[in-house]
Amino acid sequence: MAKTVTPDAISVILANPCPDSSSDLPEIIVQVVDLKPTGNKYMFMASDGKMKVRALLQSTLASEVTSGNIQNLGLIRVLDYTLNDIPTKNEKFLIVSKCDVVSSALEAEYKAEVKVEDGVNSLKQNQEMDADVKTGSPAIVLKPKQEVVTKSAAQIVHDQHGNAAPAARMAMTRRVHPLVSLNPYQGNWTIKVRVTSKGNMRTYRNARGEGCVFNVELTDEDGTQIQATMFNDAAKKFFDKFQMGKVYYISKGTLKVANKQFKTVQNDYEMTLNENSEVEEASNEATFIPETKFSFTPIDELGPFVNGRELVDVIGVVQSVSPTMSIRRKSNNETIPKRDIVIADETKKTVVVSLWNDLATSVGQELLDMADKSPVVAIKSLKVGEFQGVSLSALSKSIILVDPDTPEAKKLRSWYDSEGKDTSLAAIGNDSSPSNRNGARSMYTDRVTLSHITSNLSLGEDKPVYFSIKAYVSTIKPDQAMSYRACKTCSKKVTEAVGSGYWCEGCQKNEDGCSLRYIMALKVSDASGEAFVSVFNEQAEKMIGCTADELNEIKLHDGEATYQKKLKEATWVPHLFRVSVAQNEYNNEKRQRITVRAVAPIDYAAESKYLIEEMTKIKVSN
Repeated sequence: MAKTVTPDAISVILANPCPDSSSDLPEIIVQVVDLKPTGNKYMFMASDGKMKVRALLQSTLASEVTSGNIQNLGLIRVLDYTLNDIPTKNEKFLIVSKCDVVSSALEAEYKAEVKVEDGVNSLKQNQEMDADVKTGSPAIVLKPKQEVVTKSAAQIVHDQHGNAAPAARMAMTRRVHPLVSLNPYQGNWTIKVRVTSKGNMRTYRNARGEGCVFNVELTDEDGTQIQATMFNDAAKKFFDKFQMGKVYYISKGTLKVANKQFKTVQNDYEMTLNENSEVEEASNEATFIPETKFSFTPIDELGPFVNGRELVDVIGVVQSVSPTMSIRRKSNNETIPKRDIVIADETKKTVVVSLWNDLATSVGQELLDMADKSPVVAIKSLKVGEFQGVSLSALSKSIILVDPDTPEAKKLRSWYDSEGKDTSLAAIGNDSSPSNRNGARSMYTDRVTLSHITSNLSLGEDKPVYFSIKAYVSTIKPDQAMSYRACKTCSKKVTEAVGSGYWCEGCQKNEDGCSLRYIMALKVSDASGEAFVSVFNEQAEKMIGCTADELNEIKLHDGEATYQKKLKEATWVPHLFRVSVAQNEYNNEKRQRITVRAVAPIDYAAESKYLIEEMTKIKVSN
C-alpha cells in the first residue's frame, strides 16, 4: 500500500505545539496544499484530509521546492516544527524547519470522511487520487492518540548530561526556535544567534530621569536578523557579555512591533532584554556562519529613505571606481580613507556609493582592479543621504559581495550584457519621471507655487522640506562668481599650490590641473511670484547648456557680449524643479534658503495629464 497521510496528523501537531527531543511523537505525514512563494520561503496548507493548518517552509527548504522535490499536492514527513499562536487572527501557524519528501504530487487533494459505526469513530479513506488503494477497501480504525510524557527541564538534564555547561544545558532542555517563527504572542522560546553588530552604551534623560541603553543586531543560522535593545540594569549586565561575532543562546526576552523610524534591520519585530533574560555563550560546540540575506531596493526607489534611519540593500553593476582619497573628520580631525563607486541597475539609474576605512582599501581596491569587467556588487546596510540628489554611504556593518552567485545577480548581469551597457543611464538625483515610485523625488509630487514657499517663512526650521515647482529662470547675474576650482578626483575645492599646480585638501595631494564646477544663485519666477535659488553643478549644466569650463572659455576667448548672450539664452525657459527649503542664520537673522536638487525639462504629455488630474480634483471638490 502506498504511503498516505498520518490519520489525525494535524491533531497531533496541535496537541504538541513545541516538541523537544524527549517528545515521543508518531510519524507525521501531511499533504502540501496551495503551495505558493512568499519572499524566499514558501507557504502552504498542511492537510491530513480532515483538518488543515496554515504552514510555512523555512528558507532552508526553499531549494527542495525549486528543485521539484516538494510539490503542491505532494506528501511530506514533518521532522521538526514550531506551532505559533496568532491570537489577533484566532489561528495557528505551523513553521516547518525540517522535513522529508514522501511522495510527489497526487492527482487530487486527499479527503478523509469521518463516520460513526457501533459507537466507534472510524475513518473511511476517500483516496480516489491514490491508484494503489481501490474503492471499498476496509476503513482504518484510529488508535487512541499516544500519550506524551512531559519531562521537566531538570529531569532531562539529569537523564542526559547533568554536569553540562550552562549553554549546553540550554541547548538540550529547550528547543531552539528560528527567528522567523517568533512573535509577540509567543510564550517561552530560546534562540541561537550570532552578534553581527553591537552599538555603544548611550545615556539619556527624560521626564522619568536618567538612564542608559544599548542595542545589538542578532542573526540566526537562517540569516534572519532582529534588533535587541537593553535599558539600564539590563544594559549594564549584558554590555560586556555580548561580543561581536560570538554565538549565544538567548531566552526570556520580549518582542513588540518594530518602530519603523528607528529599526535598522529587516524584521517586523524588535526584541527587548531585561535583567531577568538569559544569555549564554554557545561555547564548546559547533557554531555557524549566518547566511547573508538581502532585501534589495531598486535605485529609482531610494528617495523615500533619504536621511532616514532605515538602511537599504542594493545590487548593481559597477560603472566606475574612484581612487582612494583621504577625508579629514571635522569632529576629531582624524584622516580616514574613502572611495566612491558608481553602480547602475535595471531601472537605468545610477547612484554613488561611498566606501570608508577598510571597505575603501580592501573591497574598494578589488573593485578598482576589476572595474573594466563591470562586476556586479550586492551591498547590505547602506545609509541613504541627499548629497548631489541621492547618495549611499557604507557603514562599519555593511557587507559587500562581489559577483555573488544569486538569481538577482545573474538576472542583472544578463540585462547589462544584453542591453544595459549600451543604454543611456541617468543619476537618480536627476529623476523626473512622474510615474516613479520614488515619491520623495518625483517632479509631480508635492507641487506648489513659489508664493507657497516664500510666504511661509517657518518652512524648514527643524529639517529641510522638499517641494516640486514649475518655474522659469528669470535672472542670472553675469557678474557673480559662478564657479569654483575643483579637484578632478573628488570635486572638492582646491587652492593654488606653492610653485605650481593645485592642492586638494580632500585627497591630500597636488594635481597639475583642475576643473571648474558651477555654484551660483539665480532668480526663478512663476505666476505667483519669484525667489532666488542656489544651484550646483549638475543642475546648472542642464540650465546653462554647457559646463563651467566651457562657459569660462566663452568668457575668456569670445568676449563679454557672447558670454552674456549665452546666459540670456538660458532665461525664460520653463523647467521642473525639485527644491529643498531650509533655514540659515545670517547676522543673527534667520533666512530661507532654497536649493535646487534636481531639474528637468517640461514633458508636455505628462504635464497635461497632471493638469487634467488637478482640474478633476477641483471639479470634484466643488
